[in-house]
Amino acid sequence: MYALFTDTDCDVTPEIASIFGYHLISLPYIENGKEIYPYEDWRTFDSHAFYEKLRHGPLLSTCGISPAKYTLYFEPFFQAHQDILYVHFSSAMSGTFSAMNLAVEELKKKYPGVRFETIDTKGITIGSLNIVEEVGDQYLLGKSIDEIKEWAKTEVDKFAIYFYADSLKFFAKSGRVSGITAAMGGLIGMHPIIYMNSDGQMVSIGKAIGRVSALNKVLDYVIKLQDHIQDHRVIIAHADCLFLAERVGHLLKQHFGCDLHVDYVVVSPVPGAHCGPDCIGVSFHATHR
Repeated sequence: MYALFTDTDCDVTPEIASIFGYHLISLPYIENGKEIYPYEDWRTFDSHAFYEKLRHGPLLSTCGISPAKYTLYFEPFFQAHQDILYVHFSSAMSGTFSAMNLAVEELKKKYPGVRFETIDTKGITIGSLNIVEEVGDQYLLGKSIDEIKEWAKTEVDKFAIYFYADSLKFFAKSGRVSGITAAMGGLIGMHPIIYMNSDGQMVSIGKAIGRVSALNKVLDYVIKLQDHIQDHRVIIAHADCLFLAERVGHLLKQHFGCDLHVDYVVVSPVPGAHCGPDCIGVSFHATHR
């Protein structure tokens, strides 16, 4: 059987990874000048402490990993002549994949005949997690790399994520969202509504005044775009505001039925450093993104 990889920017924890048999790549954030690797430098994500630091302290930064670090992850499998399928967050959002490609090309020269394939989820956080878990389901059923990649050709663009940011200052600093300017960061109570498009980029598509209005706009997108939502996971992410996530889950179950499969996930550190605390997002199976 081939080896299955994913990364922490997909909101995958070691517990989730173990369910499906994923090997987990840790992508770091920088705090006080030090690179910190989730689930390697610490085992359990203390999400409340992390987001409290963002609420009251300096903004955190993030970075990719080196070709040497990728080699440490992948070489044992190349050495064992085991093919790899890596399901990862959006390549449009980071230069870290250039480092990965350098490492993989060297490994292919060293161990010819080993297959290395990827699936770009064109998302991040739960938008990626939903796809990671669907791929994991197929892996456990014994599907081949080719079968899963064929599925991904159409299905990756059918997993949508819509969310809102509670504070614009984090996204204004990161510059990762099209349609948000730093000048908007001082507008009190203004929440941009953001989605991941089919190019794997975050785009602001609207705004709302106040959390209730923002939540309702996100819910409207879910209701409008959903496609066979009951047959798939609905994943709700929160940045240290579980009570709001549970409110969204309650409203979705009121609309679609109590048997709707809803999972709650806390946003992992690297995406969290960019969105900031108190954000809410929903990932679901849709007609399109």
